[in-house]
Amino acid sequence: MREIIEPVLILGSTGLAMGLFLAYAAKKFEIQVDPKISAILGVLPGANCGGCGFAGCGGYASAVVNDGAGLNLCAPGGGSVAGKIGDIMGLTVDTSGDKKTARVLCQGHKVAKKFTFDGTLNTCADVAMYAGGDKNCRYACLGYGDCQKVCPVGAISIGETGIALVDEEKCIACGLCAKACPKAVIAITPVIKKVTVTCSSKDRGPIAKQACETACIGCSLCVKSCPKEAIVVANNLAKIDPEKCINCGICATKCPTHAIVNNFKRPVKASVKQPAAEATPSV
Repeated sequence: MREIIEPVLILGSTGLAMGLFLAYAAKKFEIQVDPKISAILGVLPGANCGGCGFAGCGGYASAVVNDGAGLNLCAPGGGSVAGKIGDIMGLTVDTSGDKKTARVLCQGHKVAKKFTFDGTLNTCADVAMYAGGDKNCRYACLGYGDCQKVCPVGAISIGETGIALVDEEKCIACGLCAKACPKAVIAITPVIKKVTVTCSSKDRGPIAKQACETACIGCSLCVKSCPKEAIVVANNLAKIDPEKCINCGICATKCPTHAIVNNFKRPVKASVKQPAAEATPSV
């Protein structure tokens, strides 16, 4: 009997001693987590998109507390989350910024292909390495879906025309699609600004027009017509300053190639029919 009990006691004592040692070591070398980090994690949307520039929500929360990172870098959370982070940190943050969305600055679905790949290349990044891509316009959306693959909320699709399409209702403006696009035809812009130059070509007018029917040709008609001086032409391409733009859409009506698109829907005022005046009885 002793031969059985003695090993059991020794084994049990050793296990107990190791357990106590590990408990002591865990307490002794425990890394204290600032409660503010946990609090910030609690208000972040948890998308872990990396649009803030840090490794997920945990990395951003830690950077805010330990490194003084900006309080309004979470695009999916917007002003609401920024305000809550400010409350946790005891700081005031500007939450008046407009909600943003990704927009594709290209409508070159009529751009012809200059060659066809015979192989397994199926990403924009790969195709762009060969003579700038397979389309006649070297600035055009290639349409192989690199942006679609990195979107964490499924807000991007490749349309029948081969151009990336963004669902602005789903978009969280994380910016991952813009980073993934080798042609830099995706921009993060305020949702409320609906007038957009949907072209990225920097070629001179005749060359750009030859490659794409809807290319910006740098004619400056939009610049001359803008009542707020919100448009400039640089490198043969019109650019709209969202801070100055008032969504009037005049530039879109003046653009000869329809490179400027106005998606602003003005509310329609219902006309109220006045009741007919009662006829005055004749005496």
